[in-house]
This record gives sequence, structure tokens and C-alpha cells, in this order.
Amino acid sequence: MSTEPSKDLETFPNPQPERDYTIRMRIPEFTCLCPKTGQPDFATLHLEYVADELCVELKSLKLYIWSFRDEGAFHEDVTNRMLGDLVAATRPRFMRLTAEFNVRGGIYTTVVAEHRDPAWQAPLPVHLP
Repeated sequence: MSTEPSKDLETFPNPQPERDYTIRMRIPEFTCLCPKTGQPDFATLHLEYVADELCVELKSLKLYIWSFRDEGAFHEDVTNRMLGDLVAATRPRFMRLTAEFNVRGGIYTTVVAEHRDPAWQAPLPVHLP
């Protein structure tokens, strides 16, 4: 196999650091294990962020997401851990990670975790007529 799962998140310089713009990623193949039963859990992750100086590199993000496949984790914990790792790597102005887990025991779980740099002021929304 040419690649292996990895907890290393690589970054690259934001090509437009003077501008607030949103980067959105949909990651439909997240898997981890239920810490109680060992059964697989599946989720679609939605990552949204406003970069400051750094952006996350996509292949390293894919390998990072893959690294959870054989780990037991509660939904709430794994979502917040991933957000913490991504914030530590990129130091964004704003980041939101939404994890939409497939049904387990008849219950769908969605976990939303956010980070906001205290020095960042979100732009006002534009409402067009």
C-alpha cells in the first residue's frame, strides 16, 4: 500500500490571507468504532473554516480521517478531538466541524463543534434584494 493512515496534518500558506473567505469540505467516508460494542460507526463530516495564514492540505486530511477507522470513540469526543487537531495545525480565524453520524440504535447523532479566534470579527451577512 502506498499510503497509510496518519495523525499528521500538513498545511500550506493561505494564498489570500488578507481576505475572509470560507473553505467548505464534505467528507462522506468517516468511520470509527463504537467504544462500547466495537461495531463500526459511519459519518459524513462537514468542515468549514475561514483560514488565517494556513490551509489544511487535502491528502494529509484524508489520511488523518482514515486514522480513526480502528479507534473506539464516542461521537462527541471524536468530533471535538478532530476540531482541536485541525485548529492546532491551521490556527484559523473560524472553524466549524459538523459530524453527521449514521443511525445507531434507532438514533441519528449530529455533533457540531466550533472554534473562533477571539481577535476575529465575522463579516456582516449580505442580503441582496
